[in-house]
Amino acid sequence: MELIKVSANSRSTAVAGAIAGVVREHGRAEIQAIGAGAVNQAVKAATIARGYLLLDGINIIVIPSFGEITIDGAQRTTIKLIIEPR
Repeated sequence: MELIKVSANSRSTAVAGAIAGVVREHGRAEIQAIGAGAVNQAVKAATIARGYLLLDGINIIVIPSFGEITIDGAQRTTIKLIIEPR
C-alpha cells in the first residue's frame, strides 16, 4: 500500500485526488501527517476524497491511529489515517 505523506502546506484537493486514485487502484490508502496543520489538511483531503469516490459508488471510512517515526534522530508522533471502503 502506498503511503501518502501530508504536510501543512499540502493542497487538500491534490491530496484528495491522490487518495481517490490509490483507493481505486489498491482498495485502500494510508495517510501520514505530523503536526496540527498537516492533520487538518489530511482530514480535509479525506473528506473531499469521500465525495470523489462516492461518484464512483465507493463509500469509504477513515480509521485514525497514532504512529511513530524517527526524523533527524528524534522520535516524532504521527497521525495515520487508513482509508478503505465500507
